Amino acid sequence: MISLSSHVLDTTSGKPVADMPVTLTGPDGSQITTVTNSDGRCKDWPDITFSAGVYAIRFECRDYLIANHGQSFYPFVDIHFEMTEDGGHYHVPLLISPFGFSSYRGS
Repeated sequence: MISLSSHVLDTTSGKPVADMPVTLTGPDGSQITTVTNSDGRCKDWPDITFSAGVYAIRFECRDYLIANHGQSFYPFVDIHFEMTEDGGHYHVPLLISPFGFSSYRGS
């Protein structure tokens, strides 16, 4: 079984980012939008059964960064990644600040 979670952390404040809109795009182009929870996590993807393929997550960063830091170089961040049939759980976190971001495959 394949599963997916994400987590958004503000590296300037050292805190999770709540209520950030996140859009997942599947291999077939279908999309679902949700928001991060109070701990900055996103793990519920209603009406999606994951299968192997290339996915993308768009994190809508601009409003959060302007509200919390007064500026944003990144209106959004897109992360593309590939899931395999035997990949198990995928965790795709985003570390964000007004002028930089990073991601990796977590656990």
